[in-house]
Amino acid sequence: MRGLAVASSVTESVVSRSRFVCSLFRVGSEAEVRERVAGVRREWWEASHHCTAFVLDGGRVARSSDDGEPAGTAGAPMLEVLRGRGLTDVLAVVTRYFGGVKLGAGGLVRAYGGAVSAGVEAAGTVELAVWPRLLVRVGYGVAGSLEGLLRLREDVRLASVVFSDVVTFDVACADAEVLAAWVAGLSAGAAEVEPAGSVRVEL
Repeated sequence: MRGLAVASSVTESVVSRSRFVCSLFRVGSEAEVRERVAGVRREWWEASHHCTAFVLDGGRVARSSDDGEPAGTAGAPMLEVLRGRGLTDVLAVVTRYFGGVKLGAGGLVRAYGGAVSAGVEAAGTVELAVWPRLLVRVGYGVAGSLEGLLRLREDVRLASVVFSDVVTFDVACADAEVLAAWVAGLSAGAAEVEPAGSVRVEL
C-alpha cells in the first residue's frame, strides 16, 4: 500500500494539441474528494472535461468518472494507473482542453492514463502501513527524557504532546506490546498506556 509523497501535485501534457492537466491530491474521505473536484472545476472552469478517479480505504473504495468523454476512455484508465501503483487515499483529476483534433478511443485511453502516470511519477510515492495508536500518560519527571527517546525510535511516530496534570503523548507504533513494555521500564511502571485505535503512517 502506497500513498502520494506530497499533499498535492499538478502536471501538464499535450497530446495532438489537446492539453491535459493532471491534479493529484491526498484525500481521506469521499467528502474531501467532492470538495477537491469542485475546486478543480472552479479553477479550470473553461476546460472541456474534468475526468476523475480515486482510491480510498486501502483500495476498498474506488470510483471513476469519464465526465462526458466516451465511456471507459478516461476514468477507467486513470483508475487503473492508481490501482497499478498500489496507491490509496489518492484522487486524480485530469482536466482536458480540447485542441480540435479527435484522439479516438485508444488515443484517449493512452492520453488520460499517461497523464496520471506522469503525474504520479512527478509527485512520488511513499510506503504506507497501519500502526496501533496509543496514548501514553506520564508525570512531568520523566516526560522530557521520554519525549526525546520516543523521537529517536524508528518504530514510533509521535503525533502530539499535551500538557495538563500529566503529560500525554499521542503515538503510533509498529508493535503496541513492545512499546508499552519499553515505556513501563522507563517510567518504573508509572506510565499509563491507553490503546486508541490505529492510524496510517508513512514508512
